[in-house]
Amino acid sequence: MPTSSPDPHRPPRLWSAADANRRLVDLNELLPRLRGWVVRLAEVHSEQKRLAEFWGADVDAEDHVDHELKARLDAEWGNLTRRLEEAVDGLREEGIEVKELEQGTVDFYGIVGGEVVFLCWQRGESEVGHYHPVAGSFRDRRPLPEETRAPSAARPRGSV
Repeated sequence: MPTSSPDPHRPPRLWSAADANRRLVDLNELLPRLRGWVVRLAEVHSEQKRLAEFWGADVDAEDHVDHELKARLDAEWGNLTRRLEEAVDGLREEGIEVKELEQGTVDFYGIVGGEVVFLCWQRGESEVGHYHPVAGSFRDRRPLPEETRAPSAARPRGSV
């Protein structure tokens, strides 16, 4: 069951670039799994559609030759949909928005220049190094100012 933050205008968490970068390890494992579920959902949907077009409503009869197949596909559809929704809702509750699974684009709510923005990252990038306005998109992204980057990226070694 999806949950929402108490104030719909306030993100559940504001991320620093350093914290977002630490979360990338898990996201690099999770995003391909989510993408796999979406691919499998498309396959299941295609098979459900094929059965419906071929047999019509008759396939729902318990004594129908493909009834068991349809029931398995329906159960798989429900299970995959539930798992996908739970995973994406869980990320949202953390202040992480999955924008595009194919490219692995993810936004973290953050603050830049005193303004709530999305710290954005795309699979293949070594760190969260860009941001864009909440009302913007990936194509509006700009490099993070040095002072908001992860400490290891913002300071030379040995500086305080």
